[in-house]
Amino acid sequence: MRSDAEKSTLLPVTDPPLKGDDKLFKGSAMSQRGAYAALSYMSCAVLLVMFNKAALSSYHFPSANVITLFQMMSSCSFLYAMRRWKVISFTATEASSAIDNPITLVPLKTLLYTLPLAFAYLMYMLVTMESVRGVNVPMYTTLRRTTVVFTMVIEYFLAKQKYSSPIVGSVGLIVLGALVAGSRDLSFDAYGYGVVFLANITTAIYLATIARIGKSSGLNSFGLMWCNGLLCGPILLFWTYVRGDLEMMVNFPDLRSPGFLVVMFFSCVLAFFLNYSIFLNTTLNSALTQTICGNLKDFVTIGLGWAIFGGLPFDLLNIIGQLLGFLGSGLYAYYKLVGK
Repeated sequence: MRSDAEKSTLLPVTDPPLKGDDKLFKGSAMSQRGAYAALSYMSCAVLLVMFNKAALSSYHFPSANVITLFQMMSSCSFLYAMRRWKVISFTATEASSAIDNPITLVPLKTLLYTLPLAFAYLMYMLVTMESVRGVNVPMYTTLRRTTVVFTMVIEYFLAKQKYSSPIVGSVGLIVLGALVAGSRDLSFDAYGYGVVFLANITTAIYLATIARIGKSSGLNSFGLMWCNGLLCGPILLFWTYVRGDLEMMVNFPDLRSPGFLVVMFFSCVLAFFLNYSIFLNTTLNSALTQTICGNLKDFVTIGLGWAIFGGLPFDLLNIIGQLLGFLGSGLYAYYKLVGK
């Protein structure tokens, strides 16, 4: 048992896990804690897209997989240090699992239980990172807003989750806005668009898996992140070695450039906080709410993308599409907050 002093040092994580048959979306109003989790996610997401885009486009770093590997290794290092220093816990209860498992820090049975989540996380990270490269930032965020449709479909098949007419209508408005905005993209790239839509699918699967496994594994957000890194890290390291990505990294001319190192540092730190906020937002609210939060933060992302990276000429039809998407996201947020 921990002393009162040790208990007070634990960072707040998620609420105790719900039973497996609980619905992912109950239509209840968002709590204050859930609102904070959503805002934290949106802030981290905006900044992370900027730093990843800078590394891949401005510095022309050759491998998105290596960035993902660095982010995962940094995340595991942060978690291990904080867990050893008793700043955080990996379980939803206060009982420590590190005594029985000094290496994995969680029971082996629990680690194996999170295998589907780890696989979904690995696909999500790899595809999402690659999708940033081939599409300009404004159109990337526009196409990513169609993730809401994939999320609703995945939740229906996994949990038979249905949504009210106002929710469906707001999602329809988001998709309409994305189609209108994308119809005049003069820098259209078939491969880039295809990768973004694949990222939408992997994101939907990942969020739905968090909502189900996260509530039944007994782990909190930090514990889920730790299991993901522990299972996915060796696989990603082997993959980058076989593909020759590690060799390309060693030969990268700007590897020791102060500017590039600063970009990579903030990319790794922000990835850690982003992953935590994703787990927290999805478990406190819902997978669909997490997706909608991704849409709401796009306003700042698009503005910064236009100003810093360019790539999308001004077009009235595109602006109309963007506004329709934001209107749909705003309506969803309103219905969620009032408990529709």
